[in-house]
Amino acid sequence: MKKTSLIIFENIGEMLTLAGSAAKHGRHIQEADLTIIKNAALVVENGRISWVGPRKKLPRSFARGGGKHVDLKGLTVVPGFVECHTHTVFAGNRAAEFEMRNNGVSYQEIAAKGGGILSTLQETRAASSGSLLASTKEKVQRFVNQGVTTLEVKSGYALNLKDELKILRALKKIQRPRIISTFLGAHAIPKEFNSESAYLKYLSDVVLPQVCKQGLAKRVDIFIEKGFFTQHFARDYLRKAQDLGLAVLIHADQLSLCGGADLAVEMAAISADHLIQITSSEIQKLAKSEVTCVLLPAADLYMKCSYPPARKLCDAGARVSLATDYNPGSSPTQDLSLVGLLARLEMKMTLPEVISAYTVAAAYALGVQSEVGSLEPGKFADFFVTKNDWRTLFYAVGERMASEVYLGGLLISSGAN
Repeated sequence: MKKTSLIIFENIGEMLTLAGSAAKHGRHIQEADLTIIKNAALVVENGRISWVGPRKKLPRSFARGGGKHVDLKGLTVVPGFVECHTHTVFAGNRAAEFEMRNNGVSYQEIAAKGGGILSTLQETRAASSGSLLASTKEKVQRFVNQGVTTLEVKSGYALNLKDELKILRALKKIQRPRIISTFLGAHAIPKEFNSESAYLKYLSDVVLPQVCKQGLAKRVDIFIEKGFFTQHFARDYLRKAQDLGLAVLIHADQLSLCGGADLAVEMAAISADHLIQITSSEIQKLAKSEVTCVLLPAADLYMKCSYPPARKLCDAGARVSLATDYNPGSSPTQDLSLVGLLARLEMKMTLPEVISAYTVAAAYALGVQSEVGSLEPGKFADFFVTKNDWRTLFYAVGERMASEVYLGGLLISSGAN
């Protein structure tokens, strides 16, 4: 019989459980939905929460001993952040292209000349599996140190069978935090193919079956945008992915209104990401759907774009999440504090909405809302401890919000890291 691992966290000054947000499925968030417990305790058995509540109500069976007791010294506990949209596996950088964009050259113009995604493709294909894994581990740890306990990472910087699988295999070797891999072969059209339809057929017939067979990803993304992929061909491609049992999501309506949001609703996609160019029509459709709206304001800052209509989406009842969109081109930052601050300043989101967006709503964007995102019995004990008042979250850019980070109740990052 397997021995039970029991950990009792005590002396928690304030604990934001986000149970209220979870009950509302991440919609219409108010401060009360943070469900704050003062002078709290948290009981973890085999990595999952078995009890949470005020310390004075801790069941005697736990209070009297048995298991490991951890004193959190009156500090604040917050559910682990869920970073639900990144492109963390890549080689090289695109600093030169940043200078070009800053001098007026558009993203599409750079891509048309072989830059952008195709530029990173060359370096990523050339990188060895070992070097790619080593650099990815360093980047992933930077997320962990900020309180991230669940991290989504996309492929998409190789665009061929051999090296897309190389990227996804590298992700399989990362033990912490929880990694959710997304296949983004449909990121751009590589030079080996002369048409969108031919490349998507290659992905459907050759690459996707191998991704599934080897169990390397359970999600498929596509970049619907002028000069990349169209709604028409994307629909058939995503249907084939769904037929293989894969969840689908869409880079939608970032630089132009191309029907990505409408297609996401039509296909019951798990998320639609970017959503800058959407109109009131798309907002209403998204609000009535189960599609999670993943907004990426750091990319909008770097691209000098407009920001998504977050306020309108939230008020309409859409489920809104936030993420860094970390990548070497349009968002070369891993700073969650910047993302949250931009959401508050530029997109008029409230602090409770931002906290929910980076926990409960982000868990929905990854389809793991029953496992993470809030601190409730049955879910994984993924959380971080902060020395600061929770009201100072997403307030100062570059400030480390987490002093300790726990995954399944086990410490995976501390201020010493």
